[in-house]
Amino acid sequence: MTIWWVRRDLRLGDNAALAAAVARGGPVVPLFVVDPALAGGIHAVADKRRAFLWRGLDALDRSLRARGSRLVVRHGAPEVVVPDVAREVGAHEAIAEEDYSPYARRRDAAVSHRLPLELTAGLTVHPPRAVLSSDHRPYLVFSPFRRAWLALGVPTRGQLIDAPHTLAPFPPIASEPIPSAPASLDFPAGEDEAARRLARFAAGVRAPIRRYDETRNRVDQAGTSALSPYLRFGMLSASQAVAAAVEAGADPRDTRGGSGPDVWLSELVWREFYLAVLWHFPSVLRRAFDRSLRHVPWRDSASDLAAWQAGRTGYPIVDAGMRQLAASGWMHNRARMIVASFLTKDLLLDWRLGEAWFMRHLVDGDPAANNGGWQWTAGTGTDAAPYFRVFNPVLQAKKFDPEGAYVRHWVPELVRVPARFVHEPWTMSPLEQHAAGCVIGRDYPAPIVDRAASRARALAAYAASRQRHQTDASP
Repeated sequence: MTIWWVRRDLRLGDNAALAAAVARGGPVVPLFVVDPALAGGIHAVADKRRAFLWRGLDALDRSLRARGSRLVVRHGAPEVVVPDVAREVGAHEAIAEEDYSPYARRRDAAVSHRLPLELTAGLTVHPPRAVLSSDHRPYLVFSPFRRAWLALGVPTRGQLIDAPHTLAPFPPIASEPIPSAPASLDFPAGEDEAARRLARFAAGVRAPIRRYDETRNRVDQAGTSALSPYLRFGMLSASQAVAAAVEAGADPRDTRGGSGPDVWLSELVWREFYLAVLWHFPSVLRRAFDRSLRHVPWRDSASDLAAWQAGRTGYPIVDAGMRQLAASGWMHNRARMIVASFLTKDLLLDWRLGEAWFMRHLVDGDPAANNGGWQWTAGTGTDAAPYFRVFNPVLQAKKFDPEGAYVRHWVPELVRVPARFVHEPWTMSPLEQHAAGCVIGRDYPAPIVDRAASRARALAAYAASRQRHQTDASP
């Protein structure tokens, strides 16, 4: 009897932990522990992310029952629950997919003190400890990390682990009901849905992945895979995604010769880079990686933070992104960068405030990717955007939402504003504002910050932190 401890691997296909449990030869007990410790802090569970998880568990349970098994759900601390269930069924060990967050490592260490726990690969293609430089140091820059990662080899479809056809039944054991998921979701949950979406994105010579290099930054188009929630909870494995990218890139029928598959593969490697950064440097969840930027004099403005959170900054592309997040639990990656730059540079508010807000709302909220993205845009991370790069939200909007379709969808106050004004509606004359039904200050807010002044303020603040660091470091 073996416990398969389900965590971030809500799938039966390409599941090394499940395969290892089945290989033991006896019945496998699939166990999911509803851990109360993950309800707060950086792991604060968004309602939509929680609903997505519960529906994913429902889908997993249905798949297990079709194979003669079922999911066992228990609430409580894992270091108590997992050994207790093992004793109930007479299991002598548990097997789980390894996770790399600081909390996950502490949790697994606590469980292993009470019950033998085997951890397998699966969350990443290559574990963080395997992607090291020639002098065995972790990479701090993405490009060499990517080269080293690729040199370790990439999985192909033929190397993926098949889902078991049947599973041996285990003795009767009590299970708590899977919590209900009342929140509405734009993402149907489950392994089957993840497979359908992956095939729709990556399979065939006309698949969106072919033009991913051209369309991925267009917020007004469905040019991305939108698979991040499925990767977050392991309804799709990293290897399955990478294998699809490799297969698409090698398809001889593609005469276009585009770099879409390779660019999407790089995005998957970025995910592994941020997981590696978190594994090697867990303190990034608390502070800037760049020591010289740990003393930026962030402003304290509850009103500016509230305006950003509500999508009421007066900058349409920023407001559209924030409203998309609130309504759907997801945001286009280009929009994520724009709103993050606006918070940290234009408003000069601490990036950790934005990081926490995203974790409260994102269906795909993951500590490593979320932290990595925020520190990249704030300029405080490992391989980060230069601290002096400040995204211009108007220019970004004109480039990536040229007709204003994205903005008008999420900011309906601007639906009648002509395209030439939609990204800077405050430039309309009073007559034009009335004609468009969008009077600035009445129907839609005026910009809450003057960008010329805010950019200068941000550069001065970052320079002050760097100067303080140099002074503190001098003998």
